[in-house]
Amino acid sequence: MGDKLRLSIGILGNGASLLLYTAPILTFSRVFKKKSTEEFSCFPYVMTLFNCLIYTWYGLPIVSHLWENLPLVTINGVGILLESIFIFIYYYYASPKEKIKVGVTLVPVIVVFGLTTAISAVVFNDHRHRKSFVGSVGLVASISMYGSPLIVMKKVIETKSVEYMPFYLSFFSFLASSLWLTYGLLSHDLFLASPNMVATPLGILQLVLYFKYKNKKDLSPTTMVITKRNDDEKNNPALELVVDVDRDTDANEKNSNNAC
Repeated sequence: MGDKLRLSIGILGNGASLLLYTAPILTFSRVFKKKSTEEFSCFPYVMTLFNCLIYTWYGLPIVSHLWENLPLVTINGVGILLESIFIFIYYYYASPKEKIKVGVTLVPVIVVFGLTTAISAVVFNDHRHRKSFVGSVGLVASISMYGSPLIVMKKVIETKSVEYMPFYLSFFSFLASSLWLTYGLLSHDLFLASPNMVATPLGILQLVLYFKYKNKKDLSPTTMVITKRNDDEKNNPALELVVDVDRDTDANEKNSNNAC
């Protein structure tokens, strides 16, 4: 019964993770249309790739015992493919400055993953020590992945806008982390459960921020300029007089042109 329940939760976790990994499709359809990455950050996608690489390796028989963690291999294998595509698209449409950022974050991820696979395969001779080593790296990878939205959350608080924090990404992040937390606890595997103990509250925080700011819109540049000018006029009567004279002059010029 326990194994069946664990497998069922693993399948549900696969489904939730698949939704999480495919959620950026909506974001990248916008990138395609605008031919620009705008204010979107590539950091979450690179960290998700890092997480998928580590946990695919963790679930393979060379680290885990036989195929005890098959659900990890299947979903994270799909995640590697999807995140690689997203990062490629981001890099293609990114500005030169953003392309440098992609390289600065992506290269260390590839290096760390390569070192992890090499050390775990060569240095350690049994599953227990390999799982401990790869699982420790996986903890860092998972916390980095689930913590990366903190950058976006900071932007949401500053701008009071959820434009760059899509709802589905936040919701599926919470759903996936909750299910994998349950799977890890049922498996008595702290390397699977621990990072999701951090990820689940972060997912809740993202949803709270989303519902708090979802109906608030940023002021447009024009509105901001007018508001600033009106504030300056109130604080400076002399400035108000100059602005009024300018407005009268503009009106007279328009009337003269119409008369001609």
